[in-house]
Amino acid sequence: MSKRIFYPLFLLLIPLIGMAITDEINWSLFDFIIMGSLLIFLSIGINFVSNCNKNLKNRDLYIGILVLIFTFIWAELAAGIFGTPFAGS
Repeated sequence: MSKRIFYPLFLLLIPLIGMAITDEINWSLFDFIIMGSLLIFLSIGINFVSNCNKNLKNRDLYIGILVLIFTFIWAELAAGIFGTPFAGS
């Protein structure tokens, strides 16, 4: 497994720095764990698709689907746009 799959975790520095600057961002440890696991799963999926699929068109399609699924899960957890029981609001 490559170390590259852990690079997206640096995105968690954005809310961490934001919490130090303003009181409007209020993440708990659980929020960081959930977002970190989502980012890890996304990066593992992208790495898997990139290694297994040599056709550029199919690879882009599969990565786009992974990013779309990630975005829907993130939006549901953040704002509850679909109204499921595990929504954050």
